[in-house]
Amino acid sequence: MAVRNPKARLASHGLLHLILLMGSILMLIPLVWTVSTSLKTPQQVAVWPPEWIPNPVMWSNYIDVFRIAPVMLWLRNSLVLVAAEVIGSVITCSFVAYGFARVRFPGRDAIFLLLLSTLMVPYVVRLIPLYVIYNQIGWINTFLPVTVPQLLGRNPFFIFLLRQFFMGIPDELSDAARIDGCSEFGIWWRIVMPLSKPALAAVAIFAFRDSWDNFLAPLVYMAGRPDLRPLAVGLYTLRGGAGQLPDTHYLMALSTLMILPMLIIFAAGQRYFIQGVTLSGLKG
Repeated sequence: MAVRNPKARLASHGLLHLILLMGSILMLIPLVWTVSTSLKTPQQVAVWPPEWIPNPVMWSNYIDVFRIAPVMLWLRNSLVLVAAEVIGSVITCSFVAYGFARVRFPGRDAIFLLLLSTLMVPYVVRLIPLYVIYNQIGWINTFLPVTVPQLLGRNPFFIFLLRQFFMGIPDELSDAARIDGCSEFGIWWRIVMPLSKPALAAVAIFAFRDSWDNFLAPLVYMAGRPDLRPLAVGLYTLRGGAGQLPDTHYLMALSTLMILPMLIIFAAGQRYFIQGVTLSGLKG
């Protein structure tokens, strides 16, 4: 077998890194434009071609957006939804995943396959039936349609991800715990959960992102309660009314504030996130 030319290998690696760098720059352009626009005056926003470096820099836009809109109220509502999504996904989805991964019962694989098949059904298809059900039980214009389902282990993707990770944990640990008299609940809580921190961190990051960016469900289920709007829906209300131009600099300022938490959380949990996603496919 011929040894590959080191120069050719170096050239191929350099070309690959150049392509990746160009792709990264392309992906960063919208973010840079958002931050740049958030620091402009309305006159600078209308300039063509656009100015990437605003002059002067209007840091006051970030203060003004809190003055013209109830951002703190929207933030409180978003945190309520995020807390329900993250706690519900980590606790209940992991409990369901443990049952599919470590507990043997008749029809387990068939039920798990049926659960995965629900991923093929778009959310918008279920939106109207869910709205009718929630309306009949009096949940419309409350937090309940967007919080209670998250507490019931309803996300098939999270269950699949955690199940795959749990199946990679040696069975000998569970068997030893059973011999010592530990229940299945105790095995899940005391042994499996502490050993699954990377997968749980990945699920928590996914859940935070899904809830933080959730727009359609709060818009539909809480349309009659402006005081329950989360940040995503509140941002939509700043677009301007009929015949009005949106305050683009304020829109971009609030958009930047919405992006920052996701960047911080992903940067802080990147190592666990990558481990949780990659190790979940090693076994099972």
